[in-house]
Amino acid sequence: MAQPIETIAQLFYQAVQRNLPDALAAKHNGSYVPISHVELVALVERLCLAMAARGLKAGDRVAIMSENRPEWAIADLACALQGLPDVTIYATLNPPQAAYILKDSQSRWVLCSDRTQLDKVLAHWDQLPTLETAVLMDGELPEGTGHNLVLWSTLQEEGQSMEARRPEVRGWGDQRKASDVLTLIYTSGTTGDPKGAVLTHGNLASNVVSSIEAVKMEEGHRCLSFLPLTHIFERMAGQFLMLHIGASIYYAESVNTVPADLLEVRPTVLASVPRIYEKIYGRIYDGVASASLVKRLIFHWSMVAGRRIASQLYQGQTPSGWNGFCYGIARKLVFDKISARLGGRLRLAVSGGAPLGGKIMEFFWIVGVPILEGYGLTETSPVITINRFGEVLPGCVGRPLYKDWNGRPFVKIAEDGEILCQGPNIMVGYWNNERTTTEAIDADGYFHTGDIGHQDDQGRLYITDRKKELIVTSGGKKVAPQPIENLLKGDKYISQAVLLGDQRNFISALIVPNFDSLVRWAGYKKLQYASHSELIQNPLVIAKMGSRVERVNEHMSNYERIKKFTLLDHEMTLEGGQLTPSLKVKRRVVNQMYSDRIEEMYNVPKG
Repeated sequence: MAQPIETIAQLFYQAVQRNLPDALAAKHNGSYVPISHVELVALVERLCLAMAARGLKAGDRVAIMSENRPEWAIADLACALQGLPDVTIYATLNPPQAAYILKDSQSRWVLCSDRTQLDKVLAHWDQLPTLETAVLMDGELPEGTGHNLVLWSTLQEEGQSMEARRPEVRGWGDQRKASDVLTLIYTSGTTGDPKGAVLTHGNLASNVVSSIEAVKMEEGHRCLSFLPLTHIFERMAGQFLMLHIGASIYYAESVNTVPADLLEVRPTVLASVPRIYEKIYGRIYDGVASASLVKRLIFHWSMVAGRRIASQLYQGQTPSGWNGFCYGIARKLVFDKISARLGGRLRLAVSGGAPLGGKIMEFFWIVGVPILEGYGLTETSPVITINRFGEVLPGCVGRPLYKDWNGRPFVKIAEDGEILCQGPNIMVGYWNNERTTTEAIDADGYFHTGDIGHQDDQGRLYITDRKKELIVTSGGKKVAPQPIENLLKGDKYISQAVLLGDQRNFISALIVPNFDSLVRWAGYKKLQYASHSELIQNPLVIAKMGSRVERVNEHMSNYERIKKFTLLDHEMTLEGGQLTPSLKVKRRVVNQMYSDRIEEMYNVPKG
């Protein structure tokens, strides 16, 4: 019987006993190249030996600035065995942002995927007093920098020259304790400077084990990894959890290649933020809209058949009778073909990082891809609650991982509605920030999530909104933007939406149309335009989008209804600065970036 998992080092050495031929795989020259468990152990242990020989010792921080790739996982696991807390830095951050984290964390080393990342470090190295070495995974080292640079391949060669000492690394792993710091993960920094959440081996290990127990995952899975490993959700669910259950991890080339990678990798499990599911949903509906009349009628009939039995699917029941018969036909005619476009083998999808719209969840369940929505934060490692098979409810993020922990409720709701959590998954605190740590974790050990929600009589949790994002109108009415935004994004003509109205006398919205659908509609109407910018100014388009907004308004109380909206001619993106790396909207940035258009909706004269 396997030993209980208390550290990531234990998790790693148990996982590699499965001896998979494709523990990890990444694209090289257009084809996926696998790395076996045997090779993975060798690569991890050699890196450990090389880093130790160059002076790194337990407790030193090592930063990773890289896109998802095998080297990311190898470095992460090597740091875990050696007791080096790694500092994960999004590859999309600009040089000053990356330098801030390197300096704040007092990192001694930084591992960079390519010259783009290395150049960010070189631009600010003189302001980083603790940084000693930068490692380059791919490419050639620049000359004459005056800094200590080394190639990844050189470290592997140095480790290989000490092959006989590899058993020592296993001993280092055995020395790790649950209380040892595993990683520093900096929050996205949507408000002010980012804070480094300090997470231990025990935090992550406990979250892996309890999440698997909740979802009842078994071995034999293949996972497509495309969310940034810097994000706690992908790190825990897409890396450590997959290793633990013996899943093969295939790295997508990028988020943009996911549709093609799904067909090539044919994963059985997927972990993603809602934005990816929204895009897949939108792409399928766009394809239907351009199909023949007969195919459109068949699709919509199939969706009606699916919706009739969706509640049975959520409860793990097999549809029977006339509705079950119709659904069986719909699967053969439509849904199996949609499933095939996702690789044809998906048995489970997990959604986290932001609320998932009920219409999106229903769609995937109907087509045969069950999505289990969960909830958590970076500071909670991340999972707090998750839907279990057989008890799924759209709009609900499931039951807590534990009912109680150490004799107290694992999750409880404060008087003001804030969700609180205490347990083995809660971070130690924020790095070198005692004041903020004290504000986040109260004297009873409960972490204050900043989210507002409630639990039903079964203990299932419902999230209303972020505490700091609640819109309070000038009339004192409180409006939760996320549920309304999700309803808007469920419309085939709407890609993105941001609700506005804090301290204003009515609710408004910034809306990005789904231009594939809108352009097709404009073609039917024979509208003339030269660009998306010109298209969204057409009165017929404004009226069309207004009618879609009104469909959502019908479900709202009067004070929640969107009275005015402004159309944007471009998507809000990570690169544009409007989204966090986990694809959530940076509301303050959006408010600043589009301030003129927002003021126009409220008829405030420009100063």
